[in-house]
Amino acid sequence: MLPEFVYKIATFEQWDEALEKGTFDGAPVDLADGFIHFSTAGQVRETASKHFAKPDGTGQDGLMLVKVATAPMARHYKMEVSRGGALFPHLYAKLPVVDAVVWEEIRLQADGSHRFPDWFDDDERSAA
Repeated sequence: MLPEFVYKIATFEQWDEALEKGTFDGAPVDLADGFIHFSTAGQVRETASKHFAKPDGTGQDGLMLVKVATAPMARHYKMEVSRGGALFPHLYAKLPVVDAVVWEEIRLQADGSHRFPDWFDDDERSAA
């Protein structure tokens, strides 16, 4: 079942471009795969550590966490098997930025790990 909200990790540059255009076309991996990869609230932290880490294991900086309402484009989303057999939300269309509810920087902590926005902690607890 498609959750009410999904999450996208994007670079500052990618999200700034989307805001200028009015649509998010996807990151390079999305464009290569033919759909935009999203995560559920319970999947975002693992997505960040798996796909947005430097070779030394510390987190990549310059990232935004974007919370997206799925209802407006629901017919274009598919929940598909991905990492470890889990179902992940994939969008087979461009994302209108008006569907983004909130976005905020994912900061790096002193130890190099990602620090998610406070509002995401609430979302994660609600989804558990």
